Amino acid sequence: MLVRELLALPPGDRVFGVVAIRSGREVGADGVRALHDVGCTARLLRADEHDDGRFDIVTSGDRRFALRGVEHDRPFLVGTVDWLDDVPGTGDLAALDAGVRTSYDAYVAALRAAGADAVPAPLPEDSTALSYAVAGSVLLDLGARQGLLAEPDVCARLRSERALLRREARLIGELGALPAPDLTRVPLGLN
Repeated sequence: MLVRELLALPPGDRVFGVVAIRSGREVGADGVRALHDVGCTARLLRADEHDDGRFDIVTSGDRRFALRGVEHDRPFLVGTVDWLDDVPGTGDLAALDAGVRTSYDAYVAALRAAGADAVPAPLPEDSTALSYAVAGSVLLDLGARQGLLAEPDVCARLRSERALLRREARLIGELGALPAPDLTRVPLGLN
């Protein structure tokens, strides 16, 4: 229903919010019990409908928000939000930017050394865009990703990313294994 409502809007207005589930499930009797406090909008770029009514969609992250409340009177949740600005923050932005770039290169090198076909896209020049590009491309579990999204400013996000990249590269190098963040999100099975 959400995708159909979005497709009825002009292309520039096809925006919806995305918030990670803190507790519960997306579907089922239990449903969502708790959501994280910070999410972001997603701009619907493309929607391909299947015969059974499902859609494959392509979106682009747009703007962060703090979730203040949720309305349950629709088939999908609707939130009340406060927009979060991406301010530079305190610290040497240029040095943090350079440190993240160096750490990202070392992370990609560790992935390749462990056997991954890591072909990263070129990183953006802008520090704010860099902070989101790195957060979106590094293999991290949901908690770490959510922590990056919730950082109060660009310097804090870059500082956290530099530490995460160094940790992940070190772990990959020491273990000689590739990260598998999805294993932390699903129950283990016998297979």
